[in-house]
Amino acid sequence: MNPAEAYILNQPEPYRSILLHLQMTIQSIVPDVEIKYKWNIPCFYVGKNPICYLNASHKKQYVDIAFWNSAHLTKHLDKMNCENRKVVKSLRYSSLEAIDNHVLQEVLEEAYSLRGNGFYKK
Repeated sequence: MNPAEAYILNQPEPYRSILLHLQMTIQSIVPDVEIKYKWNIPCFYVGKNPICYLNASHKKQYVDIAFWNSAHLTKHLDKMNCENRKVVKSLRYSSLEAIDNHVLQEVLEEAYSLRGNGFYKK
């Protein structure tokens, strides 16, 4: 088991269930995605292009799925959180039931389609 998968499986509930759901969704929607362990969190890449990362905040009681190329995203920005971040935006979930799979799928598809774009909008 790689460290990214261990990170997910070693989380207490409800974080583990949320993270597992997000991982499975990412892996089913994003072609050729690879899970890596960087900065002590699971990160998802297609080739050398980062797509998103997962972070469980026990202190604030949520899980983020954050997108590096969010400066280029156009879908569901009203549901994205950018708290204390200049560029990265995320979908934030405090329970498994809070996940809107339609929104998640559309954002993942758009992030994948924009994977060649840079971190910042020029």
